[in-house]
Formats: sequence, structure tokens, C-alpha cells
Amino acid sequence: MSIPSIIKAQPLNDYKIRLEFADGVTGEVDLSHLVGKGVFARWNNYENFKKISFEGGRWLAWSDDIDIDADTLYMKLTGKTPDELFPILKQDLAYA
Repeated sequence: MSIPSIIKAQPLNDYKIRLEFADGVTGEVDLSHLVGKGVFARWNNYENFKKISFEGGRWLAWSDDIDIDADTLYMKLTGKTPDELFPILKQDLAYA
């Protein structure tokens, strides 16, 4: 399985994002735990957080320095693990 593309992303209050993926999965992801850490210090100014962009649906970006891939967001939204989303990885490791 490959992670579906992000087709909609809307910044919300309190550093949350409303996401919609191509497979119909929708919901909110809370990114407040990142604020002020490393490159995410830019989000100390909430206006910077609201300047979200996404191209090709594979990641969300806020600048050349800040991006989060669709895989991470999809797992956070659905609560699924890499093993659940990519069972072939577990299988490949068994043969390594």
C-alpha cells in the first residue's frame, strides 16, 4: 500500500490542521507539540503556521525549512502503525 495523497489541508486554531486524503480519510491533526522546537520556532508567530502549502499531495510545507510528509500525517490521523500500512516491510525484514 502507498499512502494516499493529501487533497486538502486547512490550518485551524491551536496549531491543528484539517486534512483530507484521496482515499476519503479526513480529520484533524494536532501539531502543537512541535511549536518552538528547532525549525518549528517559526511557528511561534502563528501567522507563519497559517501559511501552509502542499504540492503533489506528498507533504505539507511552510517554508523551504519546514515540511511534514503525508505518511507521518496519515499515521497520526488514523492511528495506524508503519507495519499496518506497509505489511510488506515486516515481511521483507523477516527474510533479511
